[in-house]
Amino acid sequence: MALDKKTAASKPIEVAPSHSADMILPRQPGKLSLGRQTVIVIGSSTGGTEALRVLLTALPASMPPIVITQHMPEMFTKSFAVRLDALCKLTVKEAEDGERLQPGHVYIAPGHSHLLVKPASTIGYATSLHHGVPVNRHKPSVDVLFRSAANVIGKNCIGVILTGMGRDGATGMVELKESGAHNIAQDEASCVVFGMPKEAIACGGVHEVLPLAGIAPRLIALCAGRAHAD
Repeated sequence: MALDKKTAASKPIEVAPSHSADMILPRQPGKLSLGRQTVIVIGSSTGGTEALRVLLTALPASMPPIVITQHMPEMFTKSFAVRLDALCKLTVKEAEDGERLQPGHVYIAPGHSHLLVKPASTIGYATSLHHGVPVNRHKPSVDVLFRSAANVIGKNCIGVILTGMGRDGATGMVELKESGAHNIAQDEASCVVFGMPKEAIACGGVHEVLPLAGIAPRLIALCAGRAHAD
């Protein structure tokens, strides 16, 4: 029997639970890899496809590996990577499971899985795909990527959070900072939605707040400084 309008209106709306990154992997502060390779991890959502285009096309091919979680349905992530690859000096691809992270390459999370970073079989890092539940109601989730980087890369990591709605990535940014990473957030004026960066800043997980156009030059400078330190 169909519900009448009054009964339908009073029926509570079911809201999916918002899981934390604990559902995918534990926080393990002492699990750092022996590798010294710099890795850049980036999280973005609403407005992120254009922000990533602006950022990545301004970077040279000599950059360290870049790993990205952009909230996007799975039918679009591969074509998005292909489009960026045609525009960038860097090699851009949709991430596959178990790929060793290579300098000059950008790995974009596929829309069907969380993207994590793990220690490679020797020294260095590799990708890992996880098909678990959504985190912060997103799969892929920025918090999952950032936590994995905090666990295994630590001070060798640079974290970037770009435009996006909600708070996915804020907790992960704090964990990155606690592990020794250097973190950058996009400023409000250049964001389409100042949700994710705002939450990361409010949580105390950010070292610098920069306009979108200023992030690429800063990343280049930070990576050059680390190369000279080595």
